[in-house]
Amino acid sequence: MYRFFRSTLAGATSVACLMLGAAMPALADDHVVKVTPLGSHDGEFCSRDRALVFEDPNGTRILYDAGRTVAGPDDPRLGKIDVILVSHMHGDHVGDQRISETNQGTCASPDTGVSALPQSNTVDIAVKKGAKIVTGSEMPAFFATKLIAAGGDPANSMLVRFGGDRDVGGVAITTVPAVHSNGVSPSFLSGPLAEYLKAAGVGASVGPPTGYVLTFSNGLVVYLSGDTGITAEQKLVVNDHYGAELVVMNIGDTFTTGPKEAAYVVNDLIDPKSVIASHANEPATSGGELKQGTKTSLFRDLVKVPVHVPLSGRTLAFNGDGVCSAGCD
Repeated sequence: MYRFFRSTLAGATSVACLMLGAAMPALADDHVVKVTPLGSHDGEFCSRDRALVFEDPNGTRILYDAGRTVAGPDDPRLGKIDVILVSHMHGDHVGDQRISETNQGTCASPDTGVSALPQSNTVDIAVKKGAKIVTGSEMPAFFATKLIAAGGDPANSMLVRFGGDRDVGGVAITTVPAVHSNGVSPSFLSGPLAEYLKAAGVGASVGPPTGYVLTFSNGLVVYLSGDTGITAEQKLVVNDHYGAELVVMNIGDTFTTGPKEAAYVVNDLIDPKSVIASHANEPATSGGELKQGTKTSLFRDLVKVPVHVPLSGRTLAFNGDGVCSAGCD
């Protein structure tokens, strides 16, 4: 029903534009959602790569899981950022450390030696860019406090819980369940609490981790899995309710779904039009070519729809039906 509504709305909008003629500018030929990976090494898919920038046709730009491979708020690849999404508080997603610039270290072991503690790479970018951090669970209160400490506006930490959505810059954002952990490392905290948690070997809880479903202005529905195992919601919510057409799927194994489990999610539970591999925890490419025998190559071979490898700095473009129309492998 949700997919039908979006399709009907898009059709009605197209008819209205034709009737208005010169009263409204025609849609640009590139009425697509652009997806640009921001990894550690240009043109490669490397072990710590998480970050993706989504650009709506209306210009709204969303950074997903900045992690460690964005070189802070002054990274020239970022450009304008309106929204930052954080699936969960682990350091490789929120950014406890970061690269100083691209192509440092190796694809297997990038040099991420610049500390972003205690604020995080996410907060540093949000403050410099004036971006909103949109999260679920109890994460918004944590980020609001961090924004204050960094001289930012706590109102820019915004909540969206399961089953609701929030429109930011013309993009509808909602969270969906993920099966993982979501502890805040004591290294992000200060005072006695940080010392007690560190001594006990535990982190502070900020509620369950999340994935996201984004609905862009061209009708494209995207599922961002975050770090997760297989969940019933991938069928009942992501597919049946939202009708996701593009999936960004973690495939790293041990810590998240492995390539076989991730392929099952894509083929049998969601059935999208296209997939972007994510969180492979390996140097998956060399010279921009996918290496055989990797988890990423196994995932690509098992999935029934096109799988796109997120080569850092190489922009992919997707139409409203989830089909890659430019920059495709």
